[in-house]
Amino acid sequence: PRRSEGQGSGFIIDPQGHIVTNNHVIENATEVEVVLNDGKRHKARVVGRDSRTDLALLKIDTGGPLPYVELGGSNEARVGDWVLAVGNPFGLGGSVSAGIISARGRDINSGPYDDYLQIDAPINRGNSGGPLFDTSGKVIGVNTAIYSPNGGNVGIGFAVPAAQAKSVIQQLITRGEVERGWLGIQIQTVTDGLAESLKLPHTRGALVAGVEENSPAALAGIQAGDVILAFNEQEVTEMKDLPIIVANTPPGKKAQVTLWRQGAETKLEASISRSKESVADATSTAKPQTAEGARLGVVLAPLNDELRRQYDVPADVEGALIVQIEPGSAADQKGIQAGDVIVEAAGNLVSAPGDVVGVVRASGAGDRVLLLVNRQGNQRFVSVQLG
Repeated sequence: PRRSEGQGSGFIIDPQGHIVTNNHVIENATEVEVVLNDGKRHKARVVGRDSRTDLALLKIDTGGPLPYVELGGSNEARVGDWVLAVGNPFGLGGSVSAGIISARGRDINSGPYDDYLQIDAPINRGNSGGPLFDTSGKVIGVNTAIYSPNGGNVGIGFAVPAAQAKSVIQQLITRGEVERGWLGIQIQTVTDGLAESLKLPHTRGALVAGVEENSPAALAGIQAGDVILAFNEQEVTEMKDLPIIVANTPPGKKAQVTLWRQGAETKLEASISRSKESVADATSTAKPQTAEGARLGVVLAPLNDELRRQYDVPADVEGALIVQIEPGSAADQKGIQAGDVIVEAAGNLVSAPGDVVGVVRASGAGDRVLLLVNRQGNQRFVSVQLG
């Protein structure tokens, strides 16, 4: 078998020798060695890892107290503030680069809890896991990733904010794993079209596309089609805000949920659980459904055993199967695909293609129809403007 070595950066956070780095730096490692700034080498023990935030905690024993740095308050950091990135780029050893915070709250599609600081301080391979300092000498982030079309630095780097890292690190120290709150819903972004269909005054919140059975959300009465506007008195401005807020809610705690339903705000109470991640005629053939199907840009068919196998539709999903999409149609522009199943149309359950046709027939040209679409078990709402 081949033996390979990797390298990265890290920083000591207490006199006992706890070290923060990135999970991807030590992932799958059989042996971890820490080289301190004075050149001394120590075997490190992995205390815990959290792949969702790409953080890991190591521990070294040196027989005495160690100098350390403090995690500061990243919530106070502003776009334009100067920062210093320290690390081990390309294995060159301790290096410092300077720059500013370019943006906050960046989602780079690495996971549900993305909330990165974007920086232009140059970071490269080997910088992963190193500290990002503010001008007062406090660590406000953990350098984690870069955006680069060619593998080199182009001035776009990302750091896990200290506010997020603090909670993860403390849990890794005390229990060796991260425990997160769980609500049990599928959510999606509220677009302008969806907001119009839902009669939502402003384009904000997280749209509930599906609710798991016997989940905290189901027991609280949350339904598909609800828009969650606030959770535990924290405003949900964008969809990505909600997973972070829920995850930071201790399991067992009751949370007040403010949501938009049928044109009005309402409040519910949910008891948060522990996240699962901490421990995831039957022979009818398809034919166009008159002019109404064409106005959506789809060809619909009733579900049968053969079509379920062909399009990999779960047995518990009921609705009208989309077997063909007209290129360039409203449905095509919204990302609807052949094999998707329309479960609801304008808030009404769909059991056959005729149910969709009836909703479309009752709508005028240019009207928006809100569809709940299931794709291989995952649901999302789509607002389609009729031709």
